[in-house]
Amino acid sequence: MTQTTSPAPVTVTTGPLSPADVVAVARHGAPVEIAPDAQEGIAASRAVIESLAEDTVAHYGISTGFGALATRHIPREMRAQLQRSLVRSHAAGSGPEVETEVVRATMLLRLSTLATGRTGVKLDTAQAYAALLNAGITPVVHEYGSLGCSGDLAPLAHCALAVMGEGTVRDTDGVLMDAADALSAAGIEPVVLAEKEGLALINGTDGMLGMLLLALHDLDTLLATADIAAAMSVEGQLGTDDVFAADLQALRPHPGQALSAENLRAVMAGSPIRDSHRDPEACTRVQDAYSLRCSPQVHGAARDTMAHALTVAGHELAAAVDNPVVTPDGRVESNGNFHGAPVAYVLDFLAIVAADVASISERRTDRFLDVARNHGLNPFLADDPGVDSGHMIAQYTQAAIVSEMKRLAAPASVDSIPSSAMQEDHVSMGWSAARKLRRSVDGLTRVLAVEVLTAARALELRAPLEPAPASGAVVRLLRAGGDGSDPVPGPGPDRFLAPEIATVTDLVASGRVRRAAEAVTGPLH
Repeated sequence: MTQTTSPAPVTVTTGPLSPADVVAVARHGAPVEIAPDAQEGIAASRAVIESLAEDTVAHYGISTGFGALATRHIPREMRAQLQRSLVRSHAAGSGPEVETEVVRATMLLRLSTLATGRTGVKLDTAQAYAALLNAGITPVVHEYGSLGCSGDLAPLAHCALAVMGEGTVRDTDGVLMDAADALSAAGIEPVVLAEKEGLALINGTDGMLGMLLLALHDLDTLLATADIAAAMSVEGQLGTDDVFAADLQALRPHPGQALSAENLRAVMAGSPIRDSHRDPEACTRVQDAYSLRCSPQVHGAARDTMAHALTVAGHELAAAVDNPVVTPDGRVESNGNFHGAPVAYVLDFLAIVAADVASISERRTDRFLDVARNHGLNPFLADDPGVDSGHMIAQYTQAAIVSEMKRLAAPASVDSIPSSAMQEDHVSMGWSAARKLRRSVDGLTRVLAVEVLTAARALELRAPLEPAPASGAVVRLLRAGGDGSDPVPGPGPDRFLAPEIATVTDLVASGRVRRAAEAVTGPLH
């Protein structure tokens, strides 16, 4: 979360957060404040809950047990214990710790729902969530525990447990410690939960939504980078940009395809390498292979899928997911809005997208390495083939990642295991879909890095011909390093390749490859 400048505060209102707000808090440590209108809405819905506390009619989550135990009436003197017991018992996660940015996104999104005034929590409970975020205290949340229905129960319960001053957390320096000690050191008073609050803190799709928003943020950069990598590969393999012409793309009017083709044209513009074989009499190739020629169609479909996922995320950001919920006219009603299906579906869809974009990237890379298909370059781009292996095994690494990504593309949302004595008999598995999408996004980053690394080497091997100005800017970025990155040397005898792949992976993930090209082309889509 370290930044050179402090990020602007994010204000949580009764309305939806923006995706950028979530990234700012989750990843960059932006402070959080609760707007006055949200504070008023929280207080108003709490008054509704308190008015029902003495009602002789049972109200789910206020005067009853939970799930399959909802038939039991709970007397008032036991309700604080009921809420504590709910959170403690549901904080049953297992496995490795979830990343800090995911936990912060989860807490912020739960706070955003509390701020809608539809959940009935006390104001100090909502303020405690903001206080933990601002203090950099991150509850320990585990990989396994959510079925993606009734919300991300176990992950959210671990967050609620920390707000109560129980369980384990990591402080702003990442030190593992008891929640009570961390809250005390930060001057935060643990929350004592009252009627309805335990349910309000754990009944949400916040974990899967947070991971969706982080993935969409990263994929925006990665798809632009995929276009840059594809353009460098087409150029380095003496391919043509004629097929990316706007009038040809308009014959199949998918919006993402047009944007991707525009990016490819911009990156390849002014290429002496391309100009060297523009004469049809000198170049006998009728058309390029699919992995080159169809890049806009694949990358464009990925963009359109992202656009759909962003629409779903926008609906979810505007939602007040809880059960029961306090309606605007003061009713307290049970509902099924906690079901994660809408989010789970697009998380799975994006894993398919990431796998296919990685797959076509690996195919473009492989063409550079095959002397029968690379149009005059050395086998494997090796300096002395036979003595040197060049980028042979870099492609193996790509292939291993792509194979893993294909397995990760198998949807989680088609699975369901009944729980809670068959009361919760159909679940979304959205949390699982989100977890595998994070692995897919990481894999795509690494696959694109190998393509950029390989294409840069090939472009330099075309000397004395020069690459396009935008491609050349990316090559210079790799060779110069800077901003914490070591220079990646150009063509030559074999070297220890893993550090170079790691460096370019960081350059891709940070957006520096994209920005290097955009310094020439202007903003890419």
